[in-house]
Amino acid sequence: MTMKLTIIGGGITGLAAAYYAQKQTDMPIEITVLEQADYWGGKLITNRIPHDEGQFVIEGGPDTFVVTKPWGVNLCKELGLFERLRGTNPEVKATYILKNGKLHELPGGLTMMIPTEFGPMIRSGLLSWPAKARMGMDFFLPASNDNGDETMGKFVTRRLGRAAYESLIEPLMSGIYAGDGDKLSLQATLPYLRDLELKYGGLVKGALAVRKERVNKAKTTGRSPHPEKGSRSIFLTPLTGLAEIVEALVDELDAVGVDLRLDTTVQDVSHSPDGYHIHLVDGDSILTDGLILATPAYVSGAMIGNFAPDLAAELAAIEYVSTATVTLAFREKDLPRPLDGYGYVIPSREGRKALACTWTSTKFPHRAPDGHALLRVFIGRAGQENQITWEDDALLEIARAELEQTLGISTEPLLTRIYQWEKAMPQYNLGHPERLARILTALDDFPGLGLAGNGYQGIGIPDCIHSGELAVEMILHHESHKEFVEK
Repeated sequence: MTMKLTIIGGGITGLAAAYYAQKQTDMPIEITVLEQADYWGGKLITNRIPHDEGQFVIEGGPDTFVVTKPWGVNLCKELGLFERLRGTNPEVKATYILKNGKLHELPGGLTMMIPTEFGPMIRSGLLSWPAKARMGMDFFLPASNDNGDETMGKFVTRRLGRAAYESLIEPLMSGIYAGDGDKLSLQATLPYLRDLELKYGGLVKGALAVRKERVNKAKTTGRSPHPEKGSRSIFLTPLTGLAEIVEALVDELDAVGVDLRLDTTVQDVSHSPDGYHIHLVDGDSILTDGLILATPAYVSGAMIGNFAPDLAAELAAIEYVSTATVTLAFREKDLPRPLDGYGYVIPSREGRKALACTWTSTKFPHRAPDGHALLRVFIGRAGQENQITWEDDALLEIARAELEQTLGISTEPLLTRIYQWEKAMPQYNLGHPERLARILTALDDFPGLGLAGNGYQGIGIPDCIHSGELAVEMILHHESHKEFVEK
C-alpha cells in the first residue's frame, strides 16, 4: 500500500522534509509539496547580479548557517555541496557594538557570549567601571534555587548586571531573534547559561571551565580549541549563496518524482477517518494520509482551526515580528572608512530603527567584485514595528540614514535590494517551552499530522532542516506501526 504524504510550505523546512521522506525505504510513498509563492526556498532567496568584474551575491534572508548544529552541513554533504561551502573571512574578524552613536569593538575572550579574559573587558569602552565591577560580582553570587524559567534579560541582569545586559548581551541576542530579551524565555533561547550557573556556580566560572575543557580536548585531538580563530569557520555558506541548497534540493526531488507545485494556495484543511483533506483556493482538493505543515505557526493554526481548535489556538499564540533587509552596494573608494570587520549590532537603548548592519563584502569577500563594498542593514525588532513604515522607499531611507549617521556614507549606492518579511521571526517568549509541550500533547490526537519550521525549537537553517526531518520520522513511524497492527 502506497502512503501519500503532503507537505504545505516550500521553504527550506518543507523541502528538507520532502528530501528525507523520499530517502526512507520502509514503505512506498507519494510525496507532494505545495508552495503558495512562485519560487522555492522561502526566506532562502539569493539575488545574483552580474558585474563587469564578477557578480554581487545578495541574500534576502539569512546569509549563513552554523556548523555547531550538524544538520545543515550534513544535508550539504548529501547534496554534493560540501566542497562549495565557504567560511567567514579569517583575516578580518572584528564585530562592533554601537553605543552612544559610536562603534566599539566586541571584546575578545568571549566564550558563549560570556567574558573570560580580564584584559579585553577592562579595556573595552562598552561598559563603565561600575558596570565592569558589577559583572565581577558574578564570581561571588550563589546560583538561584528557583527551578522555574525566567526571561533572558532577567537572568543576565541577575548574574552580570543591567548594564552588561543592555550594552553587550541584548544587542547580540537581538541580532539573532529580533526579540525583546525581557520577554524571551531563557530556557527556549539560551538554556546553557542556566546550566553553567547550576553546574559551576556562575557564568564566568562556567565559561572558563568550558574554555579549559576545549583546550584540554584540543591537546588530545590536535585541533584548535577556538575554530572561529583559525581557518575553520563556525559559519558557512555556499559560494554563490544559500539558494544553492534550495536549487540542489529541488533538482533532487524533481529527479525522484516528487510532485512539486508552486503558485498553490491552501484555503484550509479538514480531517476524517480516511485522512486529511486539503482544500485549495482554486477549488481543487487533495486527500493525503500524512500532512506536514511547514508554514509559520499562525498560518498552520489557521488551516486546521476547524478540526483542531485547541491546537490552532496554541499555534496562533506564538508571536512573530516583521523584519526587512536592505542591501546597498558602493565602490570602496567612495567609503569614508574601511569596513574592517563583519559589521555591527545596535542595542535597543540606542533608539535606532535599524537592528544591525553586516559588512557583507568583508564577511564574505566572494560576494562582491574587487573594489566594491556590499552592506546589509537589518530593520525590525520586537517593540519597534509600529515605528516603521513598511514600504520599500521608507525602508531604504532608514538604511541610508543609518549608514550615514554611523559610517558617514552619503554616496549614492550603485544598487539596492530590499526584502520585506512580514511576521517572519518567531518570538520564543516566556512560556514557550510549556506551549510546545501542549502542542505535542495535542498532536497525539491527530496521527499523521506534523508541524515543522522555525516557530518551535530553533530559528536557524539547521534547526529548520532538522525539524522537517523529525516531522517525517514521526509520521512515518506512525504509519509503519499502523501497517504492522493492520497486518
